Amino acid sequence: MSITGRRSKVLLVAGLLPLLAAVIMLALCAGSAWISPPQVIRLLTSKGTNPLTTVVLKLRLPRTLLGTAVGGALGLAGVMLQGLFRNPLVEPYTLGISGGAALGVALAIVFKLNMGGNFSLALAGFAGAMAVIGLLYLMAQRKGVIKIQALLLTGVMLSFISSSLIMLVMAVSRAEDLHGIVFWIMGFLGDANWAVVWWILGSAILVLVVSFPLSLQLNALALGEEEAMHMGIDVEQTKQRVFLMASFLTGICVAFCGVIGFVGLVVPHLMRLILGIDHRFLFPASFLFGAIFLVLCDTLARTIISPMELPVGVITGILGGVLFIHALTRRGTAL
Repeated sequence: MSITGRRSKVLLVAGLLPLLAAVIMLALCAGSAWISPPQVIRLLTSKGTNPLTTVVLKLRLPRTLLGTAVGGALGLAGVMLQGLFRNPLVEPYTLGISGGAALGVALAIVFKLNMGGNFSLALAGFAGAMAVIGLLYLMAQRKGVIKIQALLLTGVMLSFISSSLIMLVMAVSRAEDLHGIVFWIMGFLGDANWAVVWWILGSAILVLVVSFPLSLQLNALALGEEEAMHMGIDVEQTKQRVFLMASFLTGICVAFCGVIGFVGLVVPHLMRLILGIDHRFLFPASFLFGAIFLVLCDTLARTIISPMELPVGVITGILGGVLFIHALTRRGTAL
């Protein structure tokens, strides 16, 4: 049963902030070498150059903040798209955006367009994601009206086409290229640098702030497009803004970090179970809990078989699937 009462919901959303801080501290402490919280705090405020300072400031901190940014962005994109389509099975990757980004990266690897390193791959991935977004928008729009069902079905088909093309590229790739493609597709946060961190984190926070007025419009859309129009909502403008904002967040996350699944699907579900359907609370809650969830998963990914580490997408898939099934069976109903 969801929480009732505005004050209780505000307190719960506010309570996610210290929980996120605790998870970030855990991520900074955990690793092949455990560092105690007091020592982490001293290292964060020191100007020394000892090995532990390097580990915390140059390895763990940017990676943890990148996980915070990507998790928050995917959680926010997921709740926006589920509200737009009024479908709890929609997630940021349903529309084929991740497939377009993955195809762009695969082609860049095969044709040796990654001479600039990870930035070149990210640029190729972002170009692929934007190409799919543009194609989706043009195909689903008729006379200024976005057909939601057409948008969803077209996105699913583009996702299948992209997946098939990726398999074709992988089938004709050399072994070293194939390894790079597979590793990128599984999702990874280990290549974090401060420029990427601030770019994704700044974009996610900006979209969260700018999109907050749309929460009331999505609440109205939950009643149906005709009812929303009768309430004075500009339905088409709302659909365009939500789609473009969510797609932009998904595109930058996939371009820089690969395909990290289940965050945008599971997080909005869990928050909706607790907070109900009011997007005024779902937006910030999904952002914060998405960050918490991904940072925890990444901490597990790099410590569970230390000194080796797993792609974070593996952990999000397993843990997210278990949480999703548990939520459904515990409630005894589909969301």
